[in-house]
Amino acid sequence: MKVDGGLGLSPDITTIIANAKAQEAAGYDGVWTAETSHDPFLPLVLAAEHTETLELGTSIAVAFARNPMLLANLGWDLQALSNGRFHLGLGTQIKPHITKRFSMEWSKPAARAREMISAIRAIWNTWLTDEPLQFRGEFYTHTLMTPFFTPDKRDLGDFGPPKIWLAGVGELMTRTAGEVADGFICHGFTTEKYLREVTLPNLRQGREQAGKTMDGFMISGPFFVVTGQTDEEFAKADAATRQQIAFYGSTPAYRKVLEIHGWDDLHPRLNSLSKQGDWVGMGELITDEVLEAFAVVAKPEDVAAEMQHRYGDVVDRLSFYAPGQSDASQWRGVMDALKAV
Repeated sequence: MKVDGGLGLSPDITTIIANAKAQEAAGYDGVWTAETSHDPFLPLVLAAEHTETLELGTSIAVAFARNPMLLANLGWDLQALSNGRFHLGLGTQIKPHITKRFSMEWSKPAARAREMISAIRAIWNTWLTDEPLQFRGEFYTHTLMTPFFTPDKRDLGDFGPPKIWLAGVGELMTRTAGEVADGFICHGFTTEKYLREVTLPNLRQGREQAGKTMDGFMISGPFFVVTGQTDEEFAKADAATRQQIAFYGSTPAYRKVLEIHGWDDLHPRLNSLSKQGDWVGMGELITDEVLEAFAVVAKPEDVAAEMQHRYGDVVDRLSFYAPGQSDASQWRGVMDALKAV
């Protein structure tokens, strides 16, 4: 199992470089960026230049805020800059963000994601083989590519284009990931029960639809962890994690994760409080039972064993989703224990 860290999305260049170097020196297998308050691709340019072995990825970049040609260029260039260490991780986001934050079109998200990934691959194939670009789909059409706009195939050396990962929660998007992506990124709002009973069967179904097996297909997840060296640290981590779980639980697209546990009434209550802006009250609705289903709640020395027990036979790489927790030495110990198994 590979263990990944995160690359802070700070506009401070020196911080990004130092962070990337430190995580490579600590032994992390990769660092991933998220598209939140800053662009997810720019920090990886710096990380590519100042590291040698660290894998680099987006987890996630918002797919529908861009088009296949832009993503093909970004993926190609970061793969070249990093000497084959880049992973293009995409997610669809939800409709309000796409239409109201990015002012982009929303329709048939799973079908659009399938077509977007297919279009990216078609563009890469043209750049690598010089075959005419003739991609025509329901959402995207790419039929013009002249030499002036074609990157040199030698850019990628012997390592080829980057792997494409797709994030998802719902069954249809998960099947789509199995069908067209190289890997699947679990949402942080995932329990072991949901992963085993919903995610895995749908990934397998998608692979079967594409005439493929699960061999070589990768699964990654940022999983909640509540821990701390002192009672005060533990309590702070506990409260922050409950609020984050509550935030996700208020989103209609994720309610099925609650429903599989029989917590059907929790989503409407959380959703109602979210509309009132009562974030503290939302966190108070997350019981110990709910918290422990979503998060590994353990002493630092016990975290690795519990994560291995829950996910060791399922995921290929994981990261620690630990709101409010930043003790680097603590996570180094957990990482070393996980990689020693």
